[in-house]
Amino acid sequence: TMKPGSVIVDMAAEQGGNCPLTEKDKVVVKHGVTLVGYTNFPALVPADSAALYARNVIDFLKLIVDKEGALAINKEDEIVAACLMTEGGQVVKK
Repeated sequence: TMKPGSVIVDMAAEQGGNCPLTEKDKVVVKHGVTLVGYTNFPALVPADSAALYARNVIDFLKLIVDKEGALAINKEDEIVAACLMTEGGQVVKK
């Protein structure tokens, strides 16, 4: 059960949705939960948000790649440590 005020963005709304209460191309509130059923998200996202996402990806890559372009994972970095899921073929975070 979701708490009232929660929001579900159903990315599968065009194919019928992952939530049975989703309504295609509508935003509805059911049982206090807002369900977003838009089917054309790319048209709704400004170009600036794509640039912001790209900048975030580049900034993250700068944390794990050295100046020569080689992988250099600094486990002392707080962000890198939080994102590190496997190392040497072993799962380090579940």
